[in-house]
Amino acid sequence: MTTVDKTLEELRYPTGKWVKVPNADAATREAMIAAVAGVPEALAIALTGLTEAQRDTPYRPGGWSPRQIVHHLADSHMNAFIRLKLGITEDNPTIKPYKEQTWAETPDCREAPVALSMSIIEGLHARWAHLLRSLDASAFDRTIRHPERGPMTLCDLLGLYAWHGTHHTVQILNMRDRMGW
Repeated sequence: MTTVDKTLEELRYPTGKWVKVPNADAATREAMIAAVAGVPEALAIALTGLTEAQRDTPYRPGGWSPRQIVHHLADSHMNAFIRLKLGITEDNPTIKPYKEQTWAETPDCREAPVALSMSIIEGLHARWAHLLRSLDASAFDRTIRHPERGPMTLCDLLGLYAWHGTHHTVQILNMRDRMGW
């Protein structure tokens, strides 16, 4: 990997790539739930004071803007919530993936005010955390089939999206630091 490739990879994955947590105990699951619950506040802080032009600045060459990241988080986490509900209510359902890059290029993701998706994220994450905290330990062992990632437990799904919200929030925070915003 060249130095340029390594730098772009570090910009793209500032917290590292997602790593599955095997055999997560109750304390680890609660930390992941807290991470999911904390996304709206952390994201709001990351966006505070950004101008519209700054919200449209890609966080890295070829990357999304903070506006696109916020709309992506709303899209992605709505899908994640539905995947969780399917995993709770059906036996090993196959979930439907989507083309997140293509979704991020739609007019609503490129142009709509971030407040529209922030309101979705706030309500969704509050409801999601409530549901997660209501589940007993055995529910996290239930499974879904992801056509691209393979079989996943609901605990794997929780870990993925706990990482995901932090991952994208840190992209915005790191961009602000690099740009002096």
